[in-house]
Amino acid sequence: MIEPLQLVWIAFFVVSALILLVLVEINRINYRREHEEMFGTASFDEKVKSFMFTDKERRTLDKLIRTSPFENKDAVINSSRLFEKAVTNFYEFRDVFSVRDETVAAVESIRNKMNFTAKNPLTEVCSSRQFSAQDRIDLYLDGGRVFKHSEIVWKTEKEWAISYDGSCGPANLFVGKDVMIRWTRPGDAVYSSTLEVRSSTVNTLVLPHSDNLDKRQLRRWVREQVSFPLKATFPDGSSIGGVLMDLSAGGIMLGLPVACDSGVHLNIEFELPSFGMENVEVEILRNLGNKNKDYPDFFCLTASFSGKFGWTQERVLQYLFEVNKERMAKEMAKKEAS
Repeated sequence: MIEPLQLVWIAFFVVSALILLVLVEINRINYRREHEEMFGTASFDEKVKSFMFTDKERRTLDKLIRTSPFENKDAVINSSRLFEKAVTNFYEFRDVFSVRDETVAAVESIRNKMNFTAKNPLTEVCSSRQFSAQDRIDLYLDGGRVFKHSEIVWKTEKEWAISYDGSCGPANLFVGKDVMIRWTRPGDAVYSSTLEVRSSTVNTLVLPHSDNLDKRQLRRWVREQVSFPLKATFPDGSSIGGVLMDLSAGGIMLGLPVACDSGVHLNIEFELPSFGMENVEVEILRNLGNKNKDYPDFFCLTASFSGKFGWTQERVLQYLFEVNKERMAKEMAKKEAS
């Protein structure tokens, strides 16, 4: 019979062996990421030539990518979101306040050269590091009950400062307290975040950066006309084909060959380009009749998403952003050509 003490020692050796295996695997992965050629390297090397990076900037960009979770090296320079994610991972891994000044300067220069700042209307904004000095900021104090107009006084990769007029007491009273900031990009959205004041001067509050910005469209939901085939399933299990006529993250218009009353719940299945099949519950709001000349035999039905639709809503937002981004790019190209 095995004694209790022996069981403890056996368990200790088993756990130690498992921990050792995990550490060996982590070390192997880290070594591979640091030394082996990553997927997309050839395409990456070709694209970075156009940015005219310095040697320091190229080395820094390589460090950003290798400390990120991404396997595709090329992807980071194709997306501002992935770039900022890589930047955040790098700063968390190294501790941003211990990173050398020339390295953080290189990161900022890389962002500017790739035009991943919020000044570029085609860039997705996902970090306060993309803001610029002199940008206007709305400042909310005392749990959001006090509103102040403010602006970004200065910004570095490590932290940033916004103006404060002193009307609610000395600035140092807010050190260690939460404030909410809101930044508006015209024609796009309102971005907000709640941050803890790190330090202050007489006329400024110094804040940490955030890569967790809440985004609210300036119009409640941007709508896009589409023409996606769909399958609608009724509560009794019967199904019918139709078409999705317009799309937003808050609701849709669908066309069906049968009329539906307000309040009826359906499950609809359709393919969202680049994201695949979506299956979501909707509630019929209004029957607009046969108003779409492209589908004269279909009833136009406005509907809102209901039930569990969070993932679908997120993917719809991403799809609408990409469509709008492509449209703006074409418009800008036309203006430049003319």
